[in-house]
Amino acid sequence: MFAGHFGIAAIVKAKYQEVPTWALLISTQLLDILFVPLYISGIETMEPVGSGTGYGETIIHANYTHSLVGALLIAIIAGLLAGWSWGKRIGYIIGGIVFSHWILDLLVHRSDLPILPGNLGNFALLGFGLWKSPVISAGLESILVVLGTFLYARSALIRAKTTTGNHSRETNKSRAMVASVVMGVFLILSLLSNWI
Repeated sequence: MFAGHFGIAAIVKAKYQEVPTWALLISTQLLDILFVPLYISGIETMEPVGSGTGYGETIIHANYTHSLVGALLIAIIAGLLAGWSWGKRIGYIIGGIVFSHWILDLLVHRSDLPILPGNLGNFALLGFGLWKSPVISAGLESILVVLGTFLYARSALIRAKTTTGNHSRETNKSRAMVASVVMGVFLILSLLSNWI
């Protein structure tokens, strides 16, 4: 769901232009970014399922970063930091984007998402398992990528028409087109990375 998370960032950027793009991209991946050092240290792990090489053929034991409560805490902290830096509204947006990662993971992950950090209490693990059907999972992710690219491009072109300043409308339109193509290529390449 790597590309799907980035697709959400593009969708949100289309609506809330004041939020820095880099902050949205990092926010959508923050749970995975925090997973990496815990994975390297052996605190969180991954276990192949089936051949272990295909799309979604891994059980991810991210019992801290991807627990429901852990994800909420990370989202709250990120939202507070963003709110402190850029204002309350952007703080709410960033917090929501960080938590959107967990929601999308809930859809695609096998039952490997704990409720409490460290799977405290050994409650049932969550995950609807769309990864078991790579076609459906890839379809969902593709929809997010296409929607993100379309909404981002539309928003950029609308802003280019209404922006005044030192540049002509044609220059603004050209910049919007380039930014849209770059975003679209980035999203498509991140989608293709699932099969590399």
